[in-house]
Amino acid sequence: MAGVFTAGLVQFTAARDYAPNLEVLDSLVRVAADKGADLICLPENASLIEPLAEPALAKAFPEDEHPTLATLQALAAELGRWILVGSINVKQRASEGGDGRITNRSLLLDASGGIVARYDKLHTFDVTLSSGEFYRESDTVAAGDKAVLAPTPWGLMGLTICYDVRFPHLYRSLAKAGASFLTVPAAFTKTTGEAHWHLLLRARAIETGCYVLAPAQTGTHAEGRKTFGHSLIVDPWGDVLADGGTEPGVVTAKIDPELVARTRQRIPSLEHDRPFGMPAATSVAGGKTASN
Repeated sequence: MAGVFTAGLVQFTAARDYAPNLEVLDSLVRVAADKGADLICLPENASLIEPLAEPALAKAFPEDEHPTLATLQALAAELGRWILVGSINVKQRASEGGDGRITNRSLLLDASGGIVARYDKLHTFDVTLSSGEFYRESDTVAAGDKAVLAPTPWGLMGLTICYDVRFPHLYRSLAKAGASFLTVPAAFTKTTGEAHWHLLLRARAIETGCYVLAPAQTGTHAEGRKTFGHSLIVDPWGDVLADGGTEPGVVTAKIDPELVARTRQRIPSLEHDRPFGMPAATSVAGGKTASN
């Protein structure tokens, strides 16, 4: 395992067309490289946020034809940096078992532009936040069916995306399988971000003794969609090392893989899981609690 490295998180406001987004991404990835980032992480929906279902499906590409992936592979090779493509919308061909929906796919690229790992978002964002704000990601996105642990020069990395952060068992499983770093690229809504973003990411770091790298979308997108920003790098003790605020840009922090081991030695909770039974369901009748 290599020593200390620098992680850089890219934060910006994706439009609904590829060309302007790829231009911004190119510029911000170069800024991250100039700041010394060895690993550059991009947010969910890295090159496109299309809020409407029909055009979102129409704008998706198969992975081997995707303009975002080709652009970022070339950029990784040119700069000699690892790049986490937070996610892109990938069209599944019928021969690949596609059902007409797309997959929300994160890809990890090495410093030559090669694909090290792919992860399809496990949990689709189907929520009703208010009478006027609701999301049904499953209408257009087919959920993945497996967790992914990726090798890097610095240790193992667990790949996740956005809404996954609300499912702590996924992160604990990745940590127990050897992950030292967890990635959570996101396009978190402003509503849920203000309430939960920092709390959830710090909790996932503390529970697992992992670094959490969470690059995020920010600002107002097409159709008035608002994302929270605040790209975060959290260390294994739960301390926030970098916070991107609400403006587009790049934040960086030094990542020390040895801190993962030291933190887990201090509080070895990953070794303390115990099996337990669940109590029988109960009901209250006549003022007394009765087992069902």
